[in-house]
Amino acid sequence: MEFLHQLLELLTEIGIIIFELIGVSIVLVTGIQGIVNYFKKRSDTLLKLAKGLSIGLEFKLGGEILRTVVAGDWKDILFVGSIFLLRAAVTVLIHWEIKNEIKEEQMEQMIRENANYNEKN
Repeated sequence: MEFLHQLLELLTEIGIIIFELIGVSIVLVTGIQGIVNYFKKRSDTLLKLAKGLSIGLEFKLGGEILRTVVAGDWKDILFVGSIFLLRAAVTVLIHWEIKNEIKEEQMEQMIRENANYNEKN
């Protein structure tokens, strides 16, 4: 039975590392793309940055969920739980920002289309 427990801990630690690595990589790549797009003055910079950060945070949250599997005592569980709640709150805020950015882009598109229609008539 001890072997299975050690195997579970090993697989969980590997999973945590993989999820954390993927999450950090996505955040880094998205951040670099965001900087490049900002200097190119692309209009969709904020939306792409928010979506990339959201995906990166989802992977980080996956790592935190796995971390609860190997949490040894209540102190560890509370620590991991508080990190999870903070990351979840940030994820919710990013999703809210994405929805607002999409609505704003749709409104701008409608205004442009309306202006083009009025110019033709």
